[in-house]
Amino acid sequence: MAAVDDQTPPVLDETTCGSLLQKLQQIWDEVGETDDERDKMLLQIDQECLDVYKRKVDHAVKSRAHLLQALADAKVELSRLLSALGEKTYVGIPEKTSGTIKEQLAAIAPTLEKLWKQKEDRIKEFFDVQSQIQKISSEIAGTSEQVESLTVDESDLSVKKLDEFNAQLQELQKEKSDRLHKVLDLVSTVHDLCAVLGMDFYSTVTEVHPSLDDSTGVQSKSISNDTLSSLANTVLVLKEDKKQRLLKLQELATQLIDLWNLMDTPEEERSLFDHVTCNISASVDEVAIPGALALDLIEQAEVEVERLDQLKASRMKEISFKRQAELEDIYAHAHIEIDTEAAREKIMALIDSGNVDPAELLADMDNQIVNAKEEAHSRKEILDKVEKWMAACEEESWLEDYNRDDNRYNASRGAHLNLKRAEKARILVNKIPALVDSLVAKTRTWEQERDTTFTYDGVPLLAMLDEYMMLRHDREEEKRRLRDQKKFQEQMSKDPEVFGSTPSPARPLGPKKVTGPRANGSANGPTSRRLSLNSHQNGSRSTNKDGKRDSRPIAPVNYVAMTKDDAASHISGTEPIPSTP
Repeated sequence: MAAVDDQTPPVLDETTCGSLLQKLQQIWDEVGETDDERDKMLLQIDQECLDVYKRKVDHAVKSRAHLLQALADAKVELSRLLSALGEKTYVGIPEKTSGTIKEQLAAIAPTLEKLWKQKEDRIKEFFDVQSQIQKISSEIAGTSEQVESLTVDESDLSVKKLDEFNAQLQELQKEKSDRLHKVLDLVSTVHDLCAVLGMDFYSTVTEVHPSLDDSTGVQSKSISNDTLSSLANTVLVLKEDKKQRLLKLQELATQLIDLWNLMDTPEEERSLFDHVTCNISASVDEVAIPGALALDLIEQAEVEVERLDQLKASRMKEISFKRQAELEDIYAHAHIEIDTEAAREKIMALIDSGNVDPAELLADMDNQIVNAKEEAHSRKEILDKVEKWMAACEEESWLEDYNRDDNRYNASRGAHLNLKRAEKARILVNKIPALVDSLVAKTRTWEQERDTTFTYDGVPLLAMLDEYMMLRHDREEEKRRLRDQKKFQEQMSKDPEVFGSTPSPARPLGPKKVTGPRANGSANGPTSRRLSLNSHQNGSRSTNKDGKRDSRPIAPVNYVAMTKDDAASHISGTEPIPSTP
């Protein structure tokens, strides 16, 4: 059998199948093997060689199949990676698909390596983004979900999907930032409110959430809906508490000021509560001083108000008489006559009886003072004209005395000043009738509007004006009679024969002196008689019950006096007879 005929000639010293076969034949020749044995052995050798080749071919077939499968898997993996990464084309993909299997695998392997690396990086990016999304979402929801449980969907690792997650992350980051600002603003508001109210800020804010303490970082603070809601509710509660405390403090401040004013508390004692009264008219937002609305401060003010209330009760008589004095002063300036003694006795009786609340008594007296001020205001215009009228009457009285002075033109000291005053007095006296007419008209209008009589120190003003005008008229008539008498006497002295014999020197026919009181209280002739409407006045300022000089102007009595019966005959009605100014 020529099994080695196709073999390449053996190289020297190289063991080949042919050289081994030759050596085997030599051995057989020496041994003397038969041809059958030799053929049998050679056949056996051929079968064994065939088996080896067959095994090698089978292995080669399997290896080729594996390589083909690997190439197919690589192509599938390439497509899957490109699809997952969202890449339609890739620069590293080989354009040619020819060549051996190993060449094709070698060509596609670098691309797969790059895509695998890109996939790993992309998965890491997705994990980072999604973990941040999950973390912020958990913070907003107020849960504590672990990020380790996060799984990334590797079927879609495209840039588009990553951008979507990034956009979602940015929205959540913005929402977190907004929520964090809201939390910080609310925490700051709670801090300010607690400072004003004198409350513990840390216990208040950590009661909402422990992370809101200043010891924790800003990014670690809770931003959940529950935290925001609780913080907002805490702010509302604190604001309402601040409002109620401010109202209470303002009420106490008002009571303090009223009590201080009532009892004339010295400024040194009032200054101790400046921190209370300084906010009496402040709005809620304006009160920002730490501790301004603390409970201990309000309690301090309450204790002081209670103390002053007790002190007020013990000083009730003094305070009430002070109010009564104020009321009497208003009526005195308004020239309204009241029974002061009866009023004071009534106050004493009410306080001693204990049947009246001191606050109600003072409130009633305050109302009386308000009403008195209103009435005084309604009388002011008329009283001003009365003052002018009385001032004019004083000048009229002075002018009468001045005109009766025979030495008024002598060059004595001050004569020129009296002359100037006389000129002004004449102008003022000439205005008296118009002034009286205006005063009468206004007084009547006042009485018609209020359906009551306008009195001046208890005397009806219209009666006073009526009497004054009658006496003024009588005085003018007396002056006219005296002028006629003087003229008659002068004519008699010039032509005595016409009027009869010459008058006796013992009875001069000079002008008759008008009797009646002057402004200074002197009189010529009979005893002075005051006007019936003012029996307690003599033309000068009156004196009040305390011995002080009354500031109320009184019209002078410089004209002919009338008896009380004569004056009363000119006044109608049943009103008390008024006194003339």
